[in-house]
Amino acid sequence: MADPVRGAAAVRCSRLLRIYPSAAGETHALRGVDADFAAGFVTAITGPSGSGKTSLLAIIALLERQDGGELAVLGRDVDALTPRALQHLRRRDVARVSQRPTESLYPHLTVRQHLGQVARLRGAPVAATDAAVRRVGLQERADAVPGRLSGGEQQRLAVAVAGVGEPPVLIADEPTAELDDATSALVLDELARCAAAGSCVIVATHDPRVVAVADRVLALRHGVLSADRERDGVTTAPIDSTGRLQLPPEALALFPDGRAEVIVEPDGVRLLPGGRSRP
Repeated sequence: MADPVRGAAAVRCSRLLRIYPSAAGETHALRGVDADFAAGFVTAITGPSGSGKTSLLAIIALLERQDGGELAVLGRDVDALTPRALQHLRRRDVARVSQRPTESLYPHLTVRQHLGQVARLRGAPVAATDAAVRRVGLQERADAVPGRLSGGEQQRLAVAVAGVGEPPVLIADEPTAELDDATSALVLDELARCAAAGSCVIVATHDPRVVAVADRVLALRHGVLSADRERDGVTTAPIDSTGRLQLPPEALALFPDGRAEVIVEPDGVRLLPGGRSRP
C-alpha cells in the first residue's frame, strides 16, 4: 500500500530546471517549476505540446535528472540518494505509464506474468494479479504477450501493471490519448482506484476526459506553471520562488505592451496595463 498520508505531499518540486542542447542552442523545457503533488489525489498536468509536461514527468519518474532546483520523492532528496537507493525507489515506489505502452511492457511476458512479477516486487498479495486482470477487462487475454494485444489492450495492461500494489507514486504520460471512451473509462477508473488507496497519481494529458475526473489541474506554459485549479473550481495563478507570475492567456490581451503597473493595496495587489495608474 502507499506510504504517504492522504493529502500529504508525496512529491515536492522546487525551482526545477531542465535544459536540452540542440543545434540551434539550448532549449529550456522547464524554467523553475515549483509544485507539490499530494498522496491520495489525481493531478492532471495540461499544456500545449512543448510546454514541458513530458520533461516534468520524466524527472518525477526518476528517468531524468533536473539541471537545477530540487526534487523530493516520499520525503527523500533525490540528489542525495546513492545509485542503488535511487534504483530501489524507482523500481518499488514509483510506477510509470509511458505514452507508448510497449515501453512499459516486456515482449516475452504474458499479461498474467507481467502483473505477477510486479506484485511480487511490491509485496502485493497474489490475489492482486487476478483482480487487476478483471478490472481492466483482460480476462480473456491473460495468457497473451503484448505483441498479440491491440493497442488499447496494451495500454490497459500498462496501467494495470503500474497500479498493482497501489505504488506511492504513479505517473502516466498521455494514458488515454488514443483510446475510445469505453477503454478510457477503464484506464481512468484504475488511476482513480489507486488514488483512493493512497497513491499520488500524476497524469500529463491533453484529454478533457482526464481533466474532468482529476482532483487538481496544473497548467504548464513555456516551462512554467501558469494555473492551478482545484476540483471546487477555484483557480489560482502560481507565484514561483523568484516572484514570477504567469497570467492566463485571456488576461494577456489586457497588457498589449507586455508591461503592468503593480499597485500594492492593504487587501491585495492590482495589475494595471501600461505604466500609468487608471482612475
